[in-house]
Amino acid sequence: MAAYSFGWREGAEAGGKGVRQALTVLGARAAGADAGAGVPGAVAVELVHAFSLLHDDIMDGDATRRGRPALWKAYGTGPAVLAGDALFALAVGVLADVPGGVRLLSGALADVLRGQADDLLFTSRPWTGPEAVTPEEYRVMAEGKTGALLGCSLALGALLGGAPRPVVAALDRAGRHAGVAFQLADDVLGIWGRPEVTGKPVGGDLREGKRTYPVLAALAAPEGARLPGLLRRQRTAQAAALIEAAGGRDAALTEARAHMAAARTLLDGLPLEPGAAAELGALLDALADRER
Repeated sequence: MAAYSFGWREGAEAGGKGVRQALTVLGARAAGADAGAGVPGAVAVELVHAFSLLHDDIMDGDATRRGRPALWKAYGTGPAVLAGDALFALAVGVLADVPGGVRLLSGALADVLRGQADDLLFTSRPWTGPEAVTPEEYRVMAEGKTGALLGCSLALGALLGGAPRPVVAALDRAGRHAGVAFQLADDVLGIWGRPEVTGKPVGGDLREGKRTYPVLAALAAPEGARLPGLLRRQRTAQAAALIEAAGGRDAALTEARAHMAAARTLLDGLPLEPGAAAELGALLDALADRER
């Protein structure tokens, strides 16, 4: 099951983009260490990321990932849950001998779980009114669900590379900002992305009633008054068109750029190895500027 989730099985599509392990290795290099110093952290964060995806697909009821059946559809819900738990146990074992490593990883994972819980609970709240989800609540959710592990990736690499504690903490914050930007870009792809590229069905977030940032921004516009009715009737194509016309897509991309600028400001203020810092900046920029 682990081989299937990583795309290692014969005939399987290669799994993932490698973003988190790349951030960990760059974090070690940015601290002045050899790239190999960050490898244990890179392995650990990728194992945790894979674990979170397995459980995420089950919670969201997503039947496909990367163009093929999700693990729970291929093997069953119970086995998929256990496979995710096993990946997490392996991640902890990888960092068992790294001073401060397990504490850093477990803290990030607690934030991931909190963000996942908020994401699930948001769907039970009304679309409008005083109990509706606010943009600030979304930001906190996105920082936990997506930003915490990106921040942990950078921080773990820096920790393994011997960086001082303030640098490790600042890289964690930069990664969290980048994670919010990544989630915002993912929200855009969740509505307007191409299934053959994203590996997920078009309009899935709208059908599930997710409170993504484009939806929240559109609801705040005068045109947004019609949106809840379209979503309740599962008129996803019409809802997507209304969200774009109401400025939801542009608002999400603008917010993503703002968070990426905050991440770059943090990086520019740190004493990082120049070559690694330049590569890190280029990678972070790409996270929030995905066309696919």
